[in-house]
Amino acid sequence: MTTVPHEIDTPEIMVDREILARNIARMAEGVAAKGLALRPHAKTHKIPEIAELQLAAGAVGLTVATIGEAELFADRGVTDLFIAYPLWVGPRQAERLRRLAGRARIAVGTDSAEAARAMGAALGEAAGTIEVLVEIDSGHHRSGVAPAQAVEVARAAADAGLRVAGVFTFPGHSYAPGMPTEAAAQEQRALGEAARLLADAGLEITRVSGGSTPSALLTEAGTTTEVRPGVYVFGDAQQLELGRCALEDIALTVAATVVSRHEGDSVVPRRIVLDAGSKVLGGDRPAWATGFGRLMDFPDARITGLSEHHATVVFPEDAHLPALGERVRVIPNHVCVAVNLVDEVAVVTGGRVVDRWRVAARGMNR
Repeated sequence: MTTVPHEIDTPEIMVDREILARNIARMAEGVAAKGLALRPHAKTHKIPEIAELQLAAGAVGLTVATIGEAELFADRGVTDLFIAYPLWVGPRQAERLRRLAGRARIAVGTDSAEAARAMGAALGEAAGTIEVLVEIDSGHHRSGVAPAQAVEVARAAADAGLRVAGVFTFPGHSYAPGMPTEAAAQEQRALGEAARLLADAGLEITRVSGGSTPSALLTEAGTTTEVRPGVYVFGDAQQLELGRCALEDIALTVAATVVSRHEGDSVVPRRIVLDAGSKVLGGDRPAWATGFGRLMDFPDARITGLSEHHATVVFPEDAHLPALGERVRVIPNHVCVAVNLVDEVAVVTGGRVVDRWRVAARGMNR
């Protein structure tokens, strides 16, 4: 069992640098072997040092969620950025995009003719400096249009002076038991149809972008040109339950201390309470998840309740119950949310804290 380093005051997020490096290398090698480009989503970590490791391993650029994230990573020298979001661009957003395009290759998403026209009008003469990818709904049913509507949106973007580069999707329905393979197949079909329709309409398509962490290594070349996984760098309890990573792939945990302990009886369960609640773990719990997170060294335990500063962890009758004051490692359900709750993370190697990285893009939500 790996202990929490003595330098850590709980609760605190820890990143195992060796596991992180291994995860980055595995995804880079797996994607390259398929003939695809890797454009990891930096919203997961928001940390320039991790972005540097991803780019050094062969990533062609980064995916980000907001203009603010793009600005932060451009400030750190990243020269190829895709804002994978259906932006609505007004005058202030247009000015920021113009400045970004002066120092990096910038692509943005859109999923309506109205948004494309508004973007082109706001950017004015600079519209041609921005690439646009039309978002396709491949089954997640969040944003995005059906493949048959892609031509209408792309033509509106081109008529507005924007450079239409291709199509993209987010197969978010891959985050469900038994769904990664089917979601990857649906993604391929939807992107393939949309790209074919755009090509038939005379539009030059150079980028067909997809791939979440559960589906990225299930994506095949031929239709898709790049994938955009994010969570793979750290892993989390959702990925564990989906079978898309193993315990030894978990690079990020939250160090926590047992502050209350109860052996239980016929009425109340055997449980401990940790000093790590929703304000460090995040509160996400999909309907299919077995708890609000997992304990790295106690795989049979389940986090059954979260308060702001407490986690209630229930143990089976025959399992060891940690002692008061014992420090444990918690695996958050959704690692992207957990990272966004802290200002920095402790970097650990060989059971020692060797560095601290600032979550530099935290709070850059617009």
